[in-house]
Amino acid sequence: MKNVLRITAVALCCVALVACSQKGPAEAALKAAEASMNEIRAEGSKYAPEETKGVLTSFVSAQDSFNKGDYKVAMEIAQGIPAKSKDVSAAIAAKKDELGKAWAGLASVPAMVDQIKAKVEALGAMKKLPKDMDASKLEAAKASLADMTKTMGEASEAFKSGNLMDAVTKGNAVKAKATETMAALDLTAGAPAVTPPAAPAPKAALKKAKPAKK
Repeated sequence: MKNVLRITAVALCCVALVACSQKGPAEAALKAAEASMNEIRAEGSKYAPEETKGVLTSFVSAQDSFNKGDYKVAMEIAQGIPAKSKDVSAAIAAKKDELGKAWAGLASVPAMVDQIKAKVEALGAMKKLPKDMDASKLEAAKASLADMTKTMGEASEAFKSGNLMDAVTKGNAVKAKATETMAALDLTAGAPAVTPPAAPAPKAALKKAKPAKK
């Protein structure tokens, strides 16, 4: 019986020694994993949320195993996190590239807004609106123009600050509204705006001066 207890005690000591020998490497692996996770955490939540969530979940699992004393499992999980973080970093870069191209595709939107503005101003300068236009329709176009101008300004600011997601979202919203407003104003992209008719010349100017009597 004494021999059994002695063997058991020795075995437990061996297990404890192995666990202690694994604690240091597991702790180091966790620190490396946390550092790599923090590098991609902020942008990853915006540009690659699902992939980033996977990295965060893995880190929590590794930390939980470490806290339970299961250093081997904690180290195995933690050691895989830097590679996952690298994949997230690549996904972020790909998403940024995609959004950059999407923003470039919105380059024609400011010109559309300017075209609408010119048409609205031209219609507003007319004494009598065309038969396919009425005051309520013109007021709606003015309201849309104000909204588009504001939103496009916000989109430009978002792009300058590096918030590509917000910039593209707002830019697409302006494009959709501009397309709708142009259709309501019977405008074709790139076509010149309607200019108000020139004011008639004064009648006095139309009369030819009579020759002076001798």
